Amino acid sequence: MYTSVFAKHVRDWAAGVLLALAVLAAVSPAVKGEWLAARPRLVALGDIHGNMYKVVTILQRAGLIDARHRWVGGNATLVQTGDFLDRGSQVREVMDLLMELQKQAPKSGGRVVVLLGNHEVMNVMGDLRYVTPEIYASFADNKSEKRLKEAHKQYIKFHQQRDQALNWKVVSKPDGEEQWMETHPSGFLEHREAFGPKGKYGRWLRSLSAVIKIGDAIFLHGGIDPEIASFKLEEINRRIKKELEAFDRQKDYFVKRRVMLPFFTLAEMTAAARTELEAYGGDGFNSQRSRLVNVLTEFLRLGRWLSIHSKGPLWSRGFAQWPEETGAQQVKDLLETYKAAHFVVGHTQRVEPGILMRFDGKVFLIDTLVPSGLEIQDGKFTAIYLDKKEVLFEHGDSSR
Repeated sequence: MYTSVFAKHVRDWAAGVLLALAVLAAVSPAVKGEWLAARPRLVALGDIHGNMYKVVTILQRAGLIDARHRWVGGNATLVQTGDFLDRGSQVREVMDLLMELQKQAPKSGGRVVVLLGNHEVMNVMGDLRYVTPEIYASFADNKSEKRLKEAHKQYIKFHQQRDQALNWKVVSKPDGEEQWMETHPSGFLEHREAFGPKGKYGRWLRSLSAVIKIGDAIFLHGGIDPEIASFKLEEINRRIKKELEAFDRQKDYFVKRRVMLPFFTLAEMTAAARTELEAYGGDGFNSQRSRLVNVLTEFLRLGRWLSIHSKGPLWSRGFAQWPEETGAQQVKDLLETYKAAHFVVGHTQRVEPGILMRFDGKVFLIDTLVPSGLEIQDGKFTAIYLDKKEVLFEHGDSSR
């Protein structure tokens, strides 16, 4: 059962990992904006997962982009609720399109809001379970193979040095070159650099918010669990941003201490951290090693972070899975807390192809099998598909 342990952890979070890693940078203006005024027309787009066809066809159908993928939506608002990464092979093209539309839309009075999903945070932190060889290949160049061979040499040398530094208390077993190449395909190193804090896509991802309120609707990827309803929307954004900053600081610290390599995945970082702690075995350390143990220990607890936790706003599936009888009251209470009327979320793909409205129009689930968008205009919520439009909800409709 999900208890108040998680809630207590996130309330005390700033006094834990953040103080342990020093004071982090101030929140950027892009994250502070948890509320935007409504405009005449809004279109929400759910999970894309590297499918350029899915995003282009529905944006053209909604009249937001033309055949050249240029913004023609005027003063409309486009909200993409995260999970544009992984699975599909056109991840770069999708990101480039969203980034370009963010620049183009304001020139005609429009705006494009792109939110973080769980897959964006996974990529930032190196959880690459859903990154395919085709995605890696899109980042490769004619020097990728050479870089990989050199990286493997660094990897072997790293293990030898760590075994020696730890007095062979824990002997690591590094992968051979062939096995390592299978799990680190061509484009892997370039992909990780691009998603790092200084990379083109990494910088952009770290600037995105997790949740936004526009008019009387709240948009986010997963959902808001009642356990975190005490957090204001801007606090949710601030905490997730600081968690990403904390992760970057932790990784940088580990690399400088030579206990990890800069291109390590999250799985490799976790294995290295456990090996390091196992070797120390809880014996006495000097002050420098004591700090390392503290940071390693905190790193291995990142599953409790708001950005990673299964009940956090990027991962929660409550809006899709709560039973009608109990979920209706929970959603009503959440909307009253945030002074809103609707939630619009992705994350949980439906078996049926279309957008689903739940709890009398209070929740809209927009992660669909088929290309679709949710249009909100003049109090009317309309599902946009390639072959039709379907009104799902309208304020003032007494029949609903």
